[in-house]
Amino acid sequence: MKVFFKRVAVVCTVVSATLLVNLPAQATTAAGFPFFSATNTDTMPSLAPMLETAMPAVVSINVEGTQVSRQRVPEMFRNFFGGQGEQVQERPFRSLGSGVIIDAKKGYIVTNAHVVKDADEILVTLTDGREFTGKKLGSDEQSDIALLKIEPTNLIAMPLADSDILRVGDFVIAIGNPFGLSQTVTSGIVSALGRTGINMGGYENFIQTDAAINRGNSGGALVNLKGELVGINAAIFSPGRDAGNVGIGFAIPSNMMKNLVDQISEFGEVRRGLLGIIGNDVDAGLAEAFNSDVNKGAFVAEVTPDSAAKKAGIEAGDIITALNGKTLGSFAELRAKVASMGAGADLELTIIRQGKAMTVQVTLGDAGVTVKTAAEIHPAFSGATFADGTDIAGNRGVTVSDIEAASPALRFGLRKDDVIIGVNRQRVNNIKELTERLANSEDEVMAINVRRGDTTLYLVIRK
Repeated sequence: MKVFFKRVAVVCTVVSATLLVNLPAQATTAAGFPFFSATNTDTMPSLAPMLETAMPAVVSINVEGTQVSRQRVPEMFRNFFGGQGEQVQERPFRSLGSGVIIDAKKGYIVTNAHVVKDADEILVTLTDGREFTGKKLGSDEQSDIALLKIEPTNLIAMPLADSDILRVGDFVIAIGNPFGLSQTVTSGIVSALGRTGINMGGYENFIQTDAAINRGNSGGALVNLKGELVGINAAIFSPGRDAGNVGIGFAIPSNMMKNLVDQISEFGEVRRGLLGIIGNDVDAGLAEAFNSDVNKGAFVAEVTPDSAAKKAGIEAGDIITALNGKTLGSFAELRAKVASMGAGADLELTIIRQGKAMTVQVTLGDAGVTVKTAAEIHPAFSGATFADGTDIAGNRGVTVSDIEAASPALRFGLRKDDVIIGVNRQRVNNIKELTERLANSEDEVMAINVRRGDTTLYLVIRK
């Protein structure tokens, strides 16, 4: 059975009334559950008082835009297309989503990058019916976060919670606009933390919730029982393309979102920090081989020369178990958290070396490239997700970490796990160098050197 992950955002299933009925009588009072704000023992417990303050910070987002698709025209057919080597089609679209006001004084609204992708016009509607034209200040497609700005007139912002202290089993409330039904509220619990590998590409460190997730919830709020923002709803698991909620939804943690938004508001873009290690997840066998009692974390297979990790004294064979005192469950979680921090950020890593625990202080380096989608590097790469990596021989290059079906990048000839190692016989070690080689080349035709397993091949693109 095929499994699909849809970027349609998260809404959690309603808390069962029987859970409240079965609790001790004193637990239903205002003292037992302050978030219910019951005035006396005869008042039914309710989330309404908290939602009355939280819901005005959640907005509806209507987008109009143009999707541009590009298709290479084979040489033999170019005379039928006016001699053009590329056919460009433009298709107007409309879409709906949600957003959360995070700064009332500046008019800042956070949403998902996919909600406002290719947007020409953004209309933001508040709970009181007021409408504003939204301006996109910047976005990060690899983390699926975008920052919008509207006129800061009598707005209400939602306070941020520390998502690092969330626990599995904590109650959460989701607020959004599924199918354009504004201000829809549902509730549930945190089902899992640090969830990765859900096939969305980019940087993944999701909160999983037993969410009733539907189209239009993307960018909406996942809040705790104090009405504080713990996550931005982003995606659902669905067994089919047209299937609905099955109780597995994902949200981007508020701490990760804040790190990215702070960079976008300051620079207009994300400037990633760089740790400078290559590794993988820790399992029981690896932990035993390296005399570690910890079976989870990030194993360091290689430390990049002159990197932040090298300067901090991290060595190949180390197991990183915590970042700033927070336990790490996987290498992907470490990668996502580091990637959301800006260059120059200071952090503390807990590592296991030869069975002994120690801490190291690290100042992140500069990833060296403004975060861009593959399409921004060159239209022929549209639909691909790039990451710095290595080929099977250990040579550095640009890895194709994901690629969309029927995309220009797939038609161009790229495949998942390909590694771009050169342009016009000049070595390429990372995304920054690939971007520079293509931008600075004066050649009309450029040969892209690709490693695919043990095979080397060249793909030709036109400037």
